Amino acid sequence: MSPGPIDKSRVLIEKHQQLSDFLVRGARPREDWGVGLETEKLVIDRQTGEAASYERIRELLAMLEGVGGWEGSYEGEYLVGLQGKRSSVTLEPGGQLELSGRFCCDIHCSWRDLSRYRHQVAEAGKEIGLAFLGLGAHPFTALEKIAWLPKARYGIMGPYMQKTGDMGQRMMKQTAGTQVNLDYSDEADCVRKLRAVQWLTPLCYALFANSPILEDRPSGFLSLRGEIWSRTDADRCGLINQLFADNASFETFVEYALDVPLYFLQRDNRLIDMTQQRFSFRQYLDSGWQQERATLADWDLHLSTLFPEVRLRPQVEVRSADSLPPAYTTSVAALYKGLLYCGDALAKVESIFNDLSMEEFQQLYRESWRDGLKASFRGGTLQEVAATLLPAAARSLKAQFDCGNSGADESQFLQPLEEIVTSGVTLAERLLTRWQGGRQEKLAILFEHCDFSQR
Repeated sequence: MSPGPIDKSRVLIEKHQQLSDFLVRGARPREDWGVGLETEKLVIDRQTGEAASYERIRELLAMLEGVGGWEGSYEGEYLVGLQGKRSSVTLEPGGQLELSGRFCCDIHCSWRDLSRYRHQVAEAGKEIGLAFLGLGAHPFTALEKIAWLPKARYGIMGPYMQKTGDMGQRMMKQTAGTQVNLDYSDEADCVRKLRAVQWLTPLCYALFANSPILEDRPSGFLSLRGEIWSRTDADRCGLINQLFADNASFETFVEYALDVPLYFLQRDNRLIDMTQQRFSFRQYLDSGWQQERATLADWDLHLSTLFPEVRLRPQVEVRSADSLPPAYTTSVAALYKGLLYCGDALAKVESIFNDLSMEEFQQLYRESWRDGLKASFRGGTLQEVAATLLPAAARSLKAQFDCGNSGADESQFLQPLEEIVTSGVTLAERLLTRWQGGRQEKLAILFEHCDFSQR
């Protein structure tokens, strides 16, 4: 049984061991494992396709406040989200709408949660002329025409990202992704899963590539979102190469996190900008800052500002998939649950990737968001890897049901991927072949391709 909740804001970090102990608290016994799904959607004007303003998104949130148990979340006078009993709706920097669904016993539960939310959002959006796209990058609106959401954290993060790469503001305002949260039983199991998720990152970018258009033009990438993230902030994004080491541990992740510069501290509902210092958490822990000393709440907040392909929050959070149409959103969860929650499937992943040199893997990683399933892999392509691992994930999910570890067979959620794997043609390539005509023709194509309200 995991330890109960603690008031992190009152716990000073006095021993280095507390940092890794914080991650240990995320461990659960096998019978308690579940799955969490987070999905971001682009909010656009239904008639023009342009990014919706905060004022219109606020109107949407106000319509949903009080419906189905949703309560408004405010930052000062600004309505910036909704909180339910087990799920939450938040807004990303450019107004992208994110559902952080309840942590469920299985994907059927996640799908029901997502479906209820989709219905509520789509119906309210139609009334005020908004649409929601499961797409990884904004199809029409230029970066400078998307206003920043009025949240203090984005006022700090945005300017800082101009110093760390050339794509950080595009990442914040023009992209949308899908995240999956998964469990582990202990440190060894967690590290094995972290390593496997990193091995699977190129396959994830390729299989779920869905961001080929930016500002009405083909971007040259099937997952432009992958390219954008790679040019955002090398300190806190991308792969954590240290996790590939045979002796990797919780301490490996802790050491990585300690050297990432702080964005901010939070005191009395106020954010303190730390970006002018380029002050790492390690420096803060060692010497404090002014009168402040590091607490577990500071550590938790800092971990939430790390954006690698996989991170601990403290569950394993997989971050590489583009935003997707509804049916494909649950496919992301099904693929990872199938491959990571079964020893045989996990061993299959390791056997495919673990003897690649870092140079070979880094090249595959970069090619995956440009070429999708056609990316080269050992004389073949990533399509062949997908054709091996998709059946392994399906067998695993069926076995998990047979063993009583899920309430129903979840392998059905992999079915949308079968055509992609068989043909080698990604969602991004399907969209590119149809991208022609005027704005209204392209909008019709997008609504058919990835409208959030589709069944």
